[in-house]
Amino acid sequence: MKYLLISLPLLLFACASFPKKNNLERINSDTPAVINPYFSDLSMDYIYKAKINFAEKSFGGIFVIKKLGPEHHRVVFTTEMGNKLFDFSFIKDEFRINFILSEMDKKILINLLRRDFTILINENPIILQQFQTLGDSIFFKTRVKNNTYFYLRVDERLHKILETKGSKEKSDYIFSEIENDHAGKIKIRHKNIKLTIDLKAI
Repeated sequence: MKYLLISLPLLLFACASFPKKNNLERINSDTPAVINPYFSDLSMDYIYKAKINFAEKSFGGIFVIKKLGPEHHRVVFTTEMGNKLFDFSFIKDEFRINFILSEMDKKILINLLRRDFTILINENPIILQQFQTLGDSIFFKTRVKNNTYFYLRVDERLHKILETKGSKEKSDYIFSEIENDHAGKIKIRHKNIKLTIDLKAI
């Protein structure tokens, strides 16, 4: 009984939600028209030098995202010599593999890339709740494909997206060197899986 009483608060804390664990205060506020503007311009080709590390493999090259329509993006990753590593299409809720290198053709990697790029190109996810820190930072709680994400905005700019489960972070998407709705650097980190993606605009 003694050990049960000691462990109960720890258990309750471990099961706490992400907002409670991080002392976020729920608020009612206007939702911005576009939460994630970084791949929303039809007139732009978003081109990055990229490095993708998965397990013991490392892939480097040129990463391009092109918005082709209101709910249509093309995501292409090539070597610096122009040889394709993968080529994906996202059309509304449809995901299409136009090409993928056999070395990257792993179900777990494809599913992770599909989820990561879905988040990158999702401009206006459905907002479930809004929270605020002691400063001016705003967190938008969203749900995308049955996964929970918190979008962190500071000074009206999206700086980070956190995928959470309960109180724990599963992955994060960090945007920096932001200018005119364009993120110069993007880092994606998975906490329990050996997958990292680093993008630097060129």
